[in-house]
Amino acid sequence: MTKRSATPVMAMGHAGVDFYQGLIPVLVPFLVLDRGLGYSAVSVVVLAGTVASAATQPAFGWLVDRRTLPWILPASMLTCAAGVILLGSSTSFTTTLVAAAMVGLGVAAYHPSAARIARVVTGGGHRAMSWFSLGGNAGFVLAPLAAGPVLSRLGLQATGWLAVPALVGIAVTLPVLSKYKPTATNRSTAKGSDDWSAFGQLTLIVVLRSIAYLGLAGFVGLYAVQRVGGGGGAATAAVFALYAGAAVGTVLGGRFAERWGRLAVVRAGYLATTLLLPVLLLVPGPSLYGAIALVGTALSLPFSLHITLGQDLLPTRPGTASGVTLGLAVSAGGLFAPLIGAVVDRTSLRTGLALLIVFVAAAWLISLRLAPRSTGLSQGGRRRKPPRGDPPASPQRRRSAHSRP
Repeated sequence: MTKRSATPVMAMGHAGVDFYQGLIPVLVPFLVLDRGLGYSAVSVVVLAGTVASAATQPAFGWLVDRRTLPWILPASMLTCAAGVILLGSSTSFTTTLVAAAMVGLGVAAYHPSAARIARVVTGGGHRAMSWFSLGGNAGFVLAPLAAGPVLSRLGLQATGWLAVPALVGIAVTLPVLSKYKPTATNRSTAKGSDDWSAFGQLTLIVVLRSIAYLGLAGFVGLYAVQRVGGGGGAATAAVFALYAGAAVGTVLGGRFAERWGRLAVVRAGYLATTLLLPVLLLVPGPSLYGAIALVGTALSLPFSLHITLGQDLLPTRPGTASGVTLGLAVSAGGLFAPLIGAVVDRTSLRTGLALLIVFVAAAWLISLRLAPRSTGLSQGGRRRKPPRGDPPASPQRRRSAHSRP
């Protein structure tokens, strides 16, 4: 399997896992209607899945940094599917919590190893990693589209059908794993020191971005109904505009990074989002949907670039870097959703959405201070001069480059 053909396959596998990350919120109304759970109880179910995912990401990252575990990818998909099936058949609240935690655990186990393997088998280019990241977004969006009709028609007892994405993900991923040959290069023996200071700044940026994105996803639909009218149709259109813009931004981020460098694109994405969010709050009528799509695009330009930046900032711990940038920081952002909801309850939807400007502006300001000490960049397996805005190559690598004929 070539590096080019491995890119869509890894993206499909990523979609198969993140389908389950987007599925838990979809199950909430069915847990209320079919199981009679109260709103507080279902919020605990959602929290169980989120905490299980966020808390275990660093542990899985630490593990794959010490042992190459490609088998953990299909195992994590099976864990997600088993958790969803158990959730549909559970008869007690405790079992329901365990099932939600299993889904979160499966999601957590997948990301550190998958991001590391994806960078190896696809060649590590910015475009390839942007498509890998897009696969996760696609899976998240697919969850309500696929699961909603199934559960509405057949009820929670039909969650066995929701194991299909995991089985498909396993089927397409196994051929890649059979060709994946760990070498000294991709077994965390990369030369260079880990830049924990810069990585801490990057982690904070990712958390701030997650708060803003999840805040938008949670409330922009209600805001569209309030501003434009149209009931549920308006809300669906608003969320779709956000997701569509995010998909476009994820792909464009990789393309732009190849031309202008990752840090330049990260900074531009957060600055553009800071400027566009007030437009979203003020634009009249149906043009609101265009503003939502633009915000989604700008906010997602840095998404896939966070992953490769994190791996280059921790060259000896790519699994840990992947687990944090792709998993922990994203899940941690969801823990702040109640804060946005409290602001909305006490003030208004517009005020709650306006609060998101603070988080995005903070991410932009921190990105301006992000100055990694030194990381080598790889493009298609060949060392190259870093584009503008990327961390500079280490002195040792510059001497090696100059000594080449």
